[in-house]
Amino acid sequence: MAGHSAWKNIKHRKAAVDKKRGKVWSKISRQLIVAAQKGGGDPAFNPSLRFAVDAARAANMPRDTIEKAIKKGTGEGSEERYEHARYEGYAPGGVALIIECLIANANKAAADLRVILDKNGGKIGVPGSVAFGFSQKGQVIVEGATEERLMNCCLDAGAEDIQGEGDVFQVLCPPSDLMAVRTAIESAGMAVDSAEIVWVPMQTVEVDEATLALVEKLVDLIEDQDDVQKVYTNLA
Repeated sequence: MAGHSAWKNIKHRKAAVDKKRGKVWSKISRQLIVAAQKGGGDPAFNPSLRFAVDAARAANMPRDTIEKAIKKGTGEGSEERYEHARYEGYAPGGVALIIECLIANANKAAADLRVILDKNGGKIGVPGSVAFGFSQKGQVIVEGATEERLMNCCLDAGAEDIQGEGDVFQVLCPPSDLMAVRTAIESAGMAVDSAEIVWVPMQTVEVDEATLALVEKLVDLIEDQDDVQKVYTNLA
């Protein structure tokens, strides 16, 4: 089950996205390209592309921009190729980091991240050095809901954990059940803000305010890189 830290991480990431709206479209374009190149250009038959299209619409990306990115992925437009890459490391205070990227040049991406970490009290880790402390989950963020309504509609679809603040809720499930949980929520008339696969820490760490400020600064710098899609931590 996810702890309170998972909700805090969601809010931090959403706030970071809001502050960097100018970079969001380019990051989502990469998601669209990769999803289309791996599963085809029809969202009805490509769940990854559907999630990326939903993210694009939530970010108010124009339809022609979305379509252009999909065409690049299917080879109909100017070809751009990106690959998934995951980097692991540590922030100040021993806070664990998982950095999900879509990259065109692996050597450059790794070098850029290493410089940012080294200059800001962190360090890059070897593959697997922190991932063992996280688990992958499907995550659906729902607005305008109640816990009772969510429990009634999505527990049978595979939901494992529901938590929220006000009328905004986080629903966690096994990654394989993400589409089913999302569909159940939408069929019950509730608005899905986002649906994606995330890394959830199995245990969390607490840091003092000074260290927290350093960690948040480092995460912001990492998220500002074009190659980076998401950053996950095990902060409490």
